[in-house]
Amino acid sequence: MSTPSTSNLLPALQWLRAYQPGWLKQDVLAGITLAAYLLPAGIGDASLANLPPEAGLYACMFSGLVFWLFCSSRHTAITVTSAISLLVGASLGGIAQGDVSRFSALAACTALIVATLAFLAWLMKAGAIVHFISDPVMIGFKSGLALFLASTQLPKLCGFKGSHGDFWERAGHFFSHLGDTNVASLVIGLLALGVMVLGKIYLKNKPVALFVVVGGILLSSLLGLEARGVKMLGNVPQGFPVPGLPAVHWADLNELLPLALACFLLGAVETAAIGRMFCAKHGGRFDGNQELLALAGANLAAGLGRSFPVSGGMSQSLVNESAGARTPLSGLISALIVVLITVFLSGLLHDLPQPVLAAIVLFAIAGLFKLKAMIQLWVHYRAEFVVAIAAMAGVMGSGLLRGVMIGAVISLLQLLRRSSHPYVAFLGRIPGTRRYSDMAKNADNEAVPGALLVRPESALYYFNIDHVRDAIVNRAAAMVPVPSLVLLDLSAAPHVDLQSAQTLIALHGEIVAMGSQLQVVEAHASVRETLRLEGFEEKIGEINRLTSVADAVDHFSSLQPAGELSLPAGDQRQPPSGHPNL
Repeated sequence: MSTPSTSNLLPALQWLRAYQPGWLKQDVLAGITLAAYLLPAGIGDASLANLPPEAGLYACMFSGLVFWLFCSSRHTAITVTSAISLLVGASLGGIAQGDVSRFSALAACTALIVATLAFLAWLMKAGAIVHFISDPVMIGFKSGLALFLASTQLPKLCGFKGSHGDFWERAGHFFSHLGDTNVASLVIGLLALGVMVLGKIYLKNKPVALFVVVGGILLSSLLGLEARGVKMLGNVPQGFPVPGLPAVHWADLNELLPLALACFLLGAVETAAIGRMFCAKHGGRFDGNQELLALAGANLAAGLGRSFPVSGGMSQSLVNESAGARTPLSGLISALIVVLITVFLSGLLHDLPQPVLAAIVLFAIAGLFKLKAMIQLWVHYRAEFVVAIAAMAGVMGSGLLRGVMIGAVISLLQLLRRSSHPYVAFLGRIPGTRRYSDMAKNADNEAVPGALLVRPESALYYFNIDHVRDAIVNRAAAMVPVPSLVLLDLSAAPHVDLQSAQTLIALHGEIVAMGSQLQVVEAHASVRETLRLEGFEEKIGEINRLTSVADAVDHFSSLQPAGELSLPAGDQRQPPSGHPNL
């Protein structure tokens, strides 16, 4: 394996060399705008993770100081996300057993494990791992997550304590305690939510959330909301935390591994989706492996900075792009601004009302519920809709961690099902040509009298060869009369494994028993070699690499006028030069 160069490990070295002075103003403005979004998001997501507000600020700060060096996407913003934050909050309570300091240490350790997983995935060049979580699974997961998040924030909006458990328990608790609503909390929360909605309509891509935070703090001071029973955010420690390893036990690592794996999968999928979207929009090549290294570095910094796992954030990245960012330098500038606020101005956040924070979170999670996508799946892709519903139900009924795992398992089962049932095309001649294509997709194609032309459109493995064999045998048996020739086109099968080669030999026996003959054409070199090693040619005949489907059909058709529709079973006579045996 070749050693990556420094410029490949650090893409920043490449784009910094080509950096143009005119870009700096745009990157600075984008960094300021991004910081305005990250501040309330960091505080809100920290509350979802059941961590103090400064943990969210530390996460954005430390990860932002590192991510820009390694990322391949010029617009992706690293941040805390609602999905990962709630996953952390819902999963660590049982392990920490009420110990606040231990909870924080476990969250930081989770970030370090995520960093390790991402780094190992980068070493193995496993960027394609993100594709194992299908879009329907992500649609269902995010929709279920949105409902779960809403059940955690609505009690805060109404000013009373929420419940624990899954979505149904939390929702039941909320509706049964509506009578405990604090009117002042509800009014200030709905006012904040209304401003967020209006800002979305009339002030697109503006830091409305920051205005809401500032307005909430001012109203709290002017109206004395705390005296009216409205809960405040409380003290946010001021200063720069000392980086270090979290105080955890070796035994904790085993318990944290499933949570870290779920956070890694979510983070990798989201970060890759953002990077691919921007590369498609602005050009360039997305490097999924490089994003894994960037994710590893960001989570390493977050873990050492006593915070919790981070990933690319879709809404923050869109804000970064729309604000005019030209390079990842905007992410560094944003992180430096968060550092300044954390060190010098964090005390101003004490009087931020909790209902305002809940409104910010509720507004953010509204985009997670993919109603339009669910309707599209229902209308056009019923099987995928069932998968999405299963993932959503898993999140709502079994919790976030199990919901992620259910989604991953469903994705793998989908992959295995599709791989084990590859499409088998039955070919016919395109009128007026010597070319052949799938008759099911081209109704005007002409069948070859006395022959069955088959092309499996997949590599042949032990788990899908039986499906291919059954499709061929069943189609041949259903033809009247039985075809004299079954022509197997392997041009779309780049690989054939040991068991598949043996099954093809057995298939020849079944075809011969029907009174027909099997012939293989257009096999790749590696496929021909595997078939030869298993004795395919000794039993069935030579596989001529120069013979095409058209050549084999022409030779077969030339024999029909003489009455030689097929050779007797087991006959190994060689055909005329340039043609395989029939």
